[in-house]
Amino acid sequence: MSTKTKVPSQDRAPDDTQVSDARFMDLALALGRRGLGNTWPNPAVGAVLVRDDGNGRNRIVGRGWTQPGGRPHAEVDALRRAGEAARGATLYVTLEPCSHHGRSPPCADAVIAAGVTRVVSAIEDPNPLVAGQGHTRLRAAGVAVEVGLRAAEARAAHAGHIRKLLDGRPEVTLKLALSADGKVALPGRRPVAITGAAANARVHLMRAMHDAIFVGIGTALADDPLLTCRLPGLAHRSPVRVVLDADLRLPKTSRLVKTACETPLWIFAAHDASAEAETTLRDAGAEVLRVGRAEAGLDLGAVTKALAERGITRLLVEGGPTVAAALVKADLVDAAVLIHGERTIGPDGIAPLETLPLAALTGGPALVLQRTETVGTDRVETYARLQD
Repeated sequence: MSTKTKVPSQDRAPDDTQVSDARFMDLALALGRRGLGNTWPNPAVGAVLVRDDGNGRNRIVGRGWTQPGGRPHAEVDALRRAGEAARGATLYVTLEPCSHHGRSPPCADAVIAAGVTRVVSAIEDPNPLVAGQGHTRLRAAGVAVEVGLRAAEARAAHAGHIRKLLDGRPEVTLKLALSADGKVALPGRRPVAITGAAANARVHLMRAMHDAIFVGIGTALADDPLLTCRLPGLAHRSPVRVVLDADLRLPKTSRLVKTACETPLWIFAAHDASAEAETTLRDAGAEVLRVGRAEAGLDLGAVTKALAERGITRLLVEGGPTVAAALVKADLVDAAVLIHGERTIGPDGIAPLETLPLAALTGGPALVLQRTETVGTDRVETYARLQD
């Protein structure tokens, strides 16, 4: 009579464990992306709980991601879904579990109480209230902790959280739609459709994945935009609309103001802008924030700092050339998405960065080309700041 011998999980080849770890961390990163633009002021974290099923195979027992408004955290969400199955499991998480009391107890304590025996964490949280203390607390409780798997991907996913903590401002992404001859508008700054339906849908998805969207008063007046996410089922994921309007010229008849009670509208104005205009805008549901003037309008450093203080971590800039050029000059662009359409506008069209050449954005040392892809009939280039 023969018997079968079960191979214990610890006898697996190390490379198998590494492959499994990478696969589950990739899943955690994908789960975390679900919350982008929807969890501020907290980071959008992903978490996966995995345990051996007794036959040498790993089984996912809980998935979690940071919920709208930042609570509950991803770890707690995954633990709730796993229940008792979390005991003896491995937790894969894209950011160090918190160790401090905020609006909820520390996630590190919840992980310990649930009986998790191993934590694989992508990166340490730069938040000074955490900064390694979560990992230390876990280790002190006997939990095996490994840090660094998919660290580069996690830093990119949490760029807004990291930028806010280290630089006191949001991560800024500039989106430009460029004609085949490198223009963004018709003569006289008249708007024109440049990109196709597929690329336009990509832009609306970008809106849903950012906390706020930012335009200058020139774009607001010329285009009368809504700046909402209009993908089916994602209207509730529309970002805060932000308008740079030094002299409070935005009329109450604009679509932005008319929808201020449906989707938040924040307007930045100079200290000496009309108090009467502010009252009109506030009565319509908009918020007016005052900052100092600068040479080209308003102090962009003060604006981005104020946004961060209000919890904004990811800012999408959609126009226009004046604002884009000012951000480039101030070295406040951390990523750029250039969508190249097939239409030609002509030499009298409006350049994307006013008097600056496009190379001031794409050819300098600050940003490097990450990828180029075809979206419908358009070509999309993505640039990003090199990570420190």
